[in-house]
Amino acid sequence: MSFPIVRHRRLRRTAGIRSMVRETVLTVNDLIAPIFVTYGTNVREEIPSMPGVYHLSMDQLDAEIDEIVSLNIPAVLLFGVPETKDAVGSSAYAEDGIVQQATRHIKKRYPELVVVADTCLCQFTDHGHCGMVHVEERCGELHGEVDNDASLELLVKTAVSQAEAGADIIAPSNMMDGFVQAIRAGLDEAGYSHIAIMSYSVKYASAFYGPFREAAHSAPQFGDRKTYQMDPANAQEALREAESDVLEGADMLMVKPALAYMDIIRTLKDQFDLPLVAYNVSGEYSMVKAAALNGWIDEKGIVLETLVGMKRAGADLIITYFAKDAARWLK
Repeated sequence: MSFPIVRHRRLRRTAGIRSMVRETVLTVNDLIAPIFVTYGTNVREEIPSMPGVYHLSMDQLDAEIDEIVSLNIPAVLLFGVPETKDAVGSSAYAEDGIVQQATRHIKKRYPELVVVADTCLCQFTDHGHCGMVHVEERCGELHGEVDNDASLELLVKTAVSQAEAGADIIAPSNMMDGFVQAIRAGLDEAGYSHIAIMSYSVKYASAFYGPFREAAHSAPQFGDRKTYQMDPANAQEALREAESDVLEGADMLMVKPALAYMDIIRTLKDQFDLPLVAYNVSGEYSMVKAAALNGWIDEKGIVLETLVGMKRAGADLIITYFAKDAARWLK
């Protein structure tokens, strides 16, 4: 018995047809541009491991924001690099903290630009961890244990101070247990129930964060963050972490890093109906930049293919240090 052979003729991939049948579309509206703000004057200091990314003082911020707005990028993510640090990260929640100052300045100049405030303590603590740490010396070495509940109190203070400064979205990246519930309750009590929480729900203890730690001056002074960040080998844990944040009141979920975790992005997209954010992190950025500067790759092609891949995996929004470059290329 014979069967007819059915051949599916491929579409001729002319430019017009390609664009008509494209399944995944990347636009500038998908992008969030990170910014590192610091104290001082006339500071525009390129971060050595992140070519094209700068530490900016307040007087240099306008030019950066003007460029971002001119490229129609809809949102920025603010990281602060403080003058002084202490054990409790007090400058993270100070009224005149660097993130709070930058937020007020940006919202005054461009009220419609969405300001996302990173809510963590690691840049602001002298020990470099994301919360309160009880430290003791044993055998000549420092050892610390994170106090989860005490950390939550400080993170709530930080989130409320950022909301008071005008942040549109609070983005807690600390991975403390119960952080979304605590911050949601704190914001609501302070009268900021309308402020959204973009939770770093699935944040892996990744080797891709190295350049960021140089940029934010946030490397731990002892130990590591593996006790409160996720094991890269775990996928089911990602579902549990995300579900917990959904139940606690998160408005958006995030997967960080993105490139090695496309399967996690797709899994979360299939399981939850909240907007999903992918963080195209510093190590992913720096590897591409280094290869491009050596002439080994087509930077534009690699970047756009990678960002489209994140969208195809299920990301609704992408935080990326390539935001300005991608916005230009997409034009």
